[in-house]
Amino acid sequence: MARLIEQLQRLPGVGPKTAQRLALHILKRPEAEVEALAQALLEAKKQVGLCKVCFHLSAEPVCEICRNSNRDNNTICVVADSRDVIALEKTREYHGKYHVLGGVISPMDGIGPEQLTVQSLVQRVSQQQPKEVILAIGPSVEGETTTLYVGQLLKPFTKVTRIAFGLPVGGDLEYADEVTLARALEGRRELD
Repeated sequence: MARLIEQLQRLPGVGPKTAQRLALHILKRPEAEVEALAQALLEAKKQVGLCKVCFHLSAEPVCEICRNSNRDNNTICVVADSRDVIALEKTREYHGKYHVLGGVISPMDGIGPEQLTVQSLVQRVSQQQPKEVILAIGPSVEGETTTLYVGQLLKPFTKVTRIAFGLPVGGDLEYADEVTLARALEGRRELD
């Protein structure tokens, strides 16, 4: 049981109490369900890799988004992680292609541009010449560093923009931090 809890705690967002609850739940389930879960985990690990074009998760050499001829080839949205692609796709607002960097530049963690797919992105943009590259990387210190670095590399080839940052829907101004408020003001636009 302790080993199961320890392994579950390695999952992102799973603390000791959640790991214990999950372990107890798994142990209460019928053996066939537990085997199905274990098999699903093993199959996903074996079958899911990275798209050779955009580096998003895919069971095929080229992901569904890159294969979709209805997507806009003139726009590439650069994100840090496949979770970002999933989040953006849920909005149903973006219809272009993606490029997943595989993280952000973080010298403290030993992650430089070489550990990311930055060179593949530069090569892709220089060859395809899209009309716009949208940088959709979070506003952390590491995200800002990555955005500035990638933006400078891509500017010679195309128009480079970044997503706006601001207040969440339903949020109160008094609870927002100064950086968020400043970004909200910078990203303002005219009313239609």
